[in-house]
Amino acid sequence: MSSLRLNLVAVIVVLALAIRPSVSPIPTKTWHVHVVNNLSNNQTLFLHCKSKDDDLGEHKLTTGTESNWKFKENFFQTTLFWCHLRKPDNFCNNFNVFWNEDFFQFRCRYKDCIWTAKDEGIYLKNIPEGRDELWQKWKQPPCN
Repeated sequence: MSSLRLNLVAVIVVLALAIRPSVSPIPTKTWHVHVVNNLSNNQTLFLHCKSKDDDLGEHKLTTGTESNWKFKENFFQTTLFWCHLRKPDNFCNNFNVFWNEDFFQFRCRYKDCIWTAKDEGIYLKNIPEGRDELWQKWKQPPCN
């Protein structure tokens, strides 16, 4: 009798995942994160991004260039990446560049998160609406 219950539970789980594949606990898609330097006057952007498991290193981006990486979310879909960005005048910001939230992931069209550093602040490309949204203004140091 207990093996019958176990089989029934397995069938229910499989059906639940088939009905709502977007909430499957098994990460299947590859995500891409881009950080683009669109500062004026050929300003170099300092960038340091990491997650709990991966330090992507420090980079200096010249105007018009980008740093990007790809990954798959962890099994529990708790993957989080964050970055520290700093302009030559030392104005800076620390912020999350990837997390598991539908509101955010919709803007990335569920695959490409494009962050752009501009003179006014840091923007996220809302791909479905075709526009950049200001998410972070530059802060005076220290940027904790």
